[in-house]
Amino acid sequence: MNAAPRHQEHGAENLCATGTRLYEQALRDGRIPAADAQEAPCLLDFGLLHPCVDDPDRLEPVSPVVALHRLLRASEARVAHERRREAQLAETFERLMRTGGQRTPAADTPALRLLSDKKRISRTITEIMAEAGEELLTIQPHTAHVGAARVYHEEAMERDQALLDRGGRIRALYQHTLRHAPTVIGRYGRLRGDVQARTLDEVTERLIIVDRTVAFIPANADRTLALEVRHPALISYFVTTFDRLWRLATPMYPEAAQPPSLNGITPRQQAIARLLVEGHTDAVIADRLGMNIRTARVHIAKLAATLGSDSRAQLGYLIARSGILDPES
Repeated sequence: MNAAPRHQEHGAENLCATGTRLYEQALRDGRIPAADAQEAPCLLDFGLLHPCVDDPDRLEPVSPVVALHRLLRASEARVAHERRREAQLAETFERLMRTGGQRTPAADTPALRLLSDKKRISRTITEIMAEAGEELLTIQPHTAHVGAARVYHEEAMERDQALLDRGGRIRALYQHTLRHAPTVIGRYGRLRGDVQARTLDEVTERLIIVDRTVAFIPANADRTLALEVRHPALISYFVTTFDRLWRLATPMYPEAAQPPSLNGITPRQQAIARLLVEGHTDAVIADRLGMNIRTARVHIAKLAATLGSDSRAQLGYLIARSGILDPES
């Protein structure tokens, strides 16, 4: 047999359909079997039914007028309690405000604030961006584009375009592996204004800096937590990091440029070679360069073929001897 549906909790002002039907039946008939009310325990909870004195197995209704007055008195008591609580809060904090003196709203803004839930994070960034008028600096690693909901991309597009329309500018850094990503290509095909993008082999975790006054960084691996940062020293550190990476990066938009190959070794293979020499596994190399492990292994195989390597150990030796990691080569 199927179990009876569970009764959902609700207030007296939203009496459920089963409760309404049984209460009306009790008012018409004078009393109902107690077993029938098991489907609507709210009738007893709200005092609309009570056991008959002469027959505990049956329930009789309380007059709607009596029930209404009792419920209104209870509501009035709760309102009065909240008003007393509000008065006590105002009295307590008025005294504390006199003790602490007057402070400006900016002084009350925390230097660090933890934000939870991606929707709240996105909403907060949108609110900050709505007040921005100068500049957005952002670092977007490969993982920021994997599995991200389309709605977040659209929200970012709208707030970025609004900044550009106000005369602001945007500078964005990506990994080389995102130069041909559909989400990235589509983004720069739609934005209008002073916007530039560059790429690197590797970038830091996601970073958003608005008007060089507030920044957002992830606070956990899946980005369901974020730190809103307003501390001037930290903002200065983030901006300096961004500026140095920007100078090292390869232009992608509005005019793309590709670093030249070196002795048949592509820039991506050079980046892989550097990580191989450092002793990293294929999985780590793939993660740091923003590609899947299969693609990383294809590039490693091509690198090995170019250098004439038959083994992983020999590949490391040949990379070192080839000079492809020498910045002056």
